[in-house]
Amino acid sequence: MTDKLNTGSHDLPVSEALASFMETGWADTRRDGLTALPLASYTAKRRAALAARFPGERLIIPSGTLKSRSNDSDYRFRAHSAFTYLTGDQEPDNVLVIEPSGSATLFLRPRSPRSAPGTAGQEFYRDRRYGEFWVGRRPDLAEAEALYLIDCAAADRLDEVLGGPARVLRGVDASVDARVAPHDGDGELEAFLSEMRLIKDEWEIAELQFSVDATTRGFEDVVRALPAALAHRRGERYLEGVFGLRARLEGNAVGYDSIVASGAHACVLHWIRNDGRLNGDDLLLLDAGVETDNLYTADITRTLPLSGRFSPVQRQVYELVYEAQSAAIAVLKPGARFRDFHRTAMRVIAEGLYDWGVLKIGPDEAMETDSGLYRRYTLCSSGHMLGMDLHDCARARSEVYLDGVLEEGQVLTVEPGLYLQPDDLTLPPELRGIGVRIEDDLVITADGARLMSAGLPRHPDEIEGWLGALSA
Repeated sequence: MTDKLNTGSHDLPVSEALASFMETGWADTRRDGLTALPLASYTAKRRAALAARFPGERLIIPSGTLKSRSNDSDYRFRAHSAFTYLTGDQEPDNVLVIEPSGSATLFLRPRSPRSAPGTAGQEFYRDRRYGEFWVGRRPDLAEAEALYLIDCAAADRLDEVLGGPARVLRGVDASVDARVAPHDGDGELEAFLSEMRLIKDEWEIAELQFSVDATTRGFEDVVRALPAALAHRRGERYLEGVFGLRARLEGNAVGYDSIVASGAHACVLHWIRNDGRLNGDDLLLLDAGVETDNLYTADITRTLPLSGRFSPVQRQVYELVYEAQSAAIAVLKPGARFRDFHRTAMRVIAEGLYDWGVLKIGPDEAMETDSGLYRRYTLCSSGHMLGMDLHDCARARSEVYLDGVLEEGQVLTVEPGLYLQPDDLTLPPELRGIGVRIEDDLVITADGARLMSAGLPRHPDEIEGWLGALSA
């Protein structure tokens, strides 16, 4: 708690009479008999695994802080993934502390008191950032303990445990960073917090499947909205809104800014302006994912002919990407190296570009590390880990992620693409301005991989049939 209220310059003054009146007449709204969140038993196991990795050490993981969007408006808060993974909590300014003994305490901001001296008693109706009149109710300490199955304490007691050496997940909460001396092992803690999420438990896989299924429904919404979007001057943005509605109805929000790229916009890898008009003769590249209320996101891309049918040259490009993705998916299994599926996809791409006469050197030479000329037309990696973050486990060490081997329970994307720039003079004119990506989410199983996004068609014939059925 703070003695300073977060008020705006245009807020109305509060008279003594109003302040006194606001202290009285409130019902007791404590909630008893709460049931623990379904993930609470999993978060307890995760905290135990983290404590076992750093025995006898104090570990500090903050949730993060509110960030100003402009003036006195904040961005919608999104807790740090590692914090929520370990607690289930999603409130700002909270801090998880794991003691050397292995016990854990969640330090959180208590509810604003309705009757207290000074500014503390006015927070609930005057503070724009934390007051319940402004941003809604948060759990009190007893409620949080019941929901998350973890000991809880008021945030103003955090200083009591911050003395002495500790590893801190840094760069998340500046006030915590300032109160704890840097530790040589802070980076190791950050890496392990990523690495422990590489393998998903059964609860996480179910959560990701829910996200994928909701995303599938969002893609269907987009296809049904195509006629209206084609008639709108900002058709891309129209479709962004359609998918965003599905994401807000079924989850927390979109897991990342949706890419709704028509025509040559599809050649921009992260096109999120989404302000273009749709042309019925072009392709539409839609890359979007629903983030669940528990912060797990899908990541799916489909490239669709806005006319309902691929032109011959559009189909030529699409089929090469489809063949690359299919080949990549086929090599996914426990024990395969993470980079294998990317290399497999790129080999198919390089061979296709050579057969077209676009690539002037043979596939063997193009695939050499000191060449890679095929990358002019595809550029980026063909997939990544997926989970609470779009690019999950990003701080994991290379030897256990990028240079590691696949294990049962890992969830990843496979997403090769071709991005044939509209101004690329090495391409024949008919290929310029075509962008195609096909992206699916898969979970590694005991003997291969399961296509989590099988509810969406991939083959060009299936795409055309799907478009026709949804528009009928």
